[in-house]
Amino acid sequence: MSPEKPRPRAKRCGIEFEEERAWVGFYKRVGRDPAIAAEVMAQLEADGDMKRTHLALYLCCKESLRVHKARQARNKRIGQFVRGLGHALLVRPMLGLRTRLRHGGDIAVECLPDTRKEPAFQQVRRLGRDAEFAAAQASFEQQGSSTVAVTTTADASGVPKQSAAAA
Repeated sequence: MSPEKPRPRAKRCGIEFEEERAWVGFYKRVGRDPAIAAEVMAQLEADGDMKRTHLALYLCCKESLRVHKARQARNKRIGQFVRGLGHALLVRPMLGLRTRLRHGGDIAVECLPDTRKEPAFQQVRRLGRDAEFAAAQASFEQQGSSTVAVTTTADASGVPKQSAAAA
């Protein structure tokens, strides 16, 4: 070949050039977008000749869809783990706390001091101030070693009176 004559080049028309650019763009986009990968794969499967011509693109689409499916399965497992962890750390303790408070409230109410005064305590204090009762109690304590039968009777006021009788 002489240096004077340029080589004949195959001239491409603008449509073929743009078509090739579009296919190259598909190679770049199918790895990132599974929706485009599914559409391109459907078009290639519909035309066997196109599938043979762009076999690498077809395989890239299949790989993209497989990776997308694996990613969705992984995300699903992570979501289930997070839901289980949230249930174990938040929901279960709250339910347990609610049941404990429901039963613990009854216990707490029973532990509170009684609002009404016990009438027996008032009666014991009143009797302790009574001179007749104090004398009877002192004589009872003096006779502690001897066998004494004590009978209790109540008068009209409801205050018990003790009388000692030797057995």
